[in-house]
Amino acid sequence: MRAVIFDLDGTLADTSGDLLAAANACFRDLGLGDLLDAGDAGVALRGGRAMLRAGFEKVGHSDFDREIDAQYPRLLDAYRQSTSALTTFFPGAMEAVEALKTDGYAVAICTNKPEALARKLLTEMGALDAFHALVGADTLPVRKPDPAPLREAALRAGGDPARACLVGDSDTDRNTSRAAGVPSILVTFGPDGGKMAALEPEVLIGHFDELPGAVAGLRL
Repeated sequence: MRAVIFDLDGTLADTSGDLLAAANACFRDLGLGDLLDAGDAGVALRGGRAMLRAGFEKVGHSDFDREIDAQYPRLLDAYRQSTSALTTFFPGAMEAVEALKTDGYAVAICTNKPEALARKLLTEMGALDAFHALVGADTLPVRKPDPAPLREAALRAGGDPARACLVGDSDTDRNTSRAAGVPSILVTFGPDGGKMAALEPEVLIGHFDELPGAVAGLRL
């Protein structure tokens, strides 16, 4: 069975608001105030450690690694308390997922968000059952850009890893698909959308309305 595998943050959903809020909660606890704002959305979608580093860089913090290690669990706790308050699906995302299922594709998520947090988010947004499988950052001993999570997501969804594609929004997603030997479709509507063409994916899309046709064109 052919499979379409989706990244989550920055691809299916704009999670940056809740992620930035969690990082800023850490900075406030340290007496630094809110160091990140909406202009840091692209950083937020690269994960918690990237946000912490960006904030500490703004105040000239000298011991990044130790402080990031100390604050990362606190960031996860803050995010766990408010995972979906500011998060929205990108326009047409879930409609595209349903269209692909109707066309006979298995659909799954492969994310570098911890699995429990990804499940919590999708449950709160009423979308977990729309996907046949979900593989998170800690589901396997490795994470993207290692190809194993992508292949595992396809298998768990009932698909063939060799007849899959990955829909994403970053160089991590592009490198994952390349390592797995399958095509990638990168979205251009996220904060880093202007950088996607340089990654030379098989397909670029500017709206989820384009996705079913783009997938069909890959002839998986």
